[in-house]
Amino acid sequence: MLCGVFALCGGNLSTVDAAEPVSLFDGKSLAGWEGDTAKTWRVVDGVIVGGSLKEKVPRNEFLASKKSYGNFELRLKYKLEGEEGFVNGGVQIRSERIPDHHEMIGYQADIGQGYDGALYDESRRNKMLAKPTAEVLAKSLKKGEWNDYRIRCEGPRIRLWLNGVETIDYTEDDAKIPLAGRLALQIHGGGVAEIRFKDIVIEELP
Repeated sequence: MLCGVFALCGGNLSTVDAAEPVSLFDGKSLAGWEGDTAKTWRVVDGVIVGGSLKEKVPRNEFLASKKSYGNFELRLKYKLEGEEGFVNGGVQIRSERIPDHHEMIGYQADIGQGYDGALYDESRRNKMLAKPTAEVLAKSLKKGEWNDYRIRCEGPRIRLWLNGVETIDYTEDDAKIPLAGRLALQIHGGGVAEIRFKDIVIEELP
């Protein structure tokens, strides 16, 4: 018997469908993730690091979650550094690996090159689905510093916040687009760049 958000059954007050936030990174290892850990991805001082500030990243690389998620709120912190080439990264959501390929297909909360806080469709429609205005980006982005990304997916609706400022509110109108998939951290190829991630926490929603 469900009685709204709270149920009083047998004299006990209990929450219904309450989800506890779960950390996806233990600060020490890449347990629960898979990708090129031989060269691209590693853990340094309690932080996930991808790419290099000494040599160009040859191609897009993704550190993907082994688990898939549908409706959720994901929070993490990122810092992107680099001055040469295409300095860019991202956070894949509701995505999958392309078989026998290094690429992933799906939505990406973009990072870098003026695209922070934007939603891109990686390897599918290959276009920006929504992006913040220059004014919103200017007041929300901390370039070269740690930034807080909040990503909320509920049904066809996807919202992004950058350092507490909402940057996009997008609703998918194509019913064929999957509403579940894996998460992934990206470092874009073509730049001498390094991206860092920490405090990765997800709360699954009903």
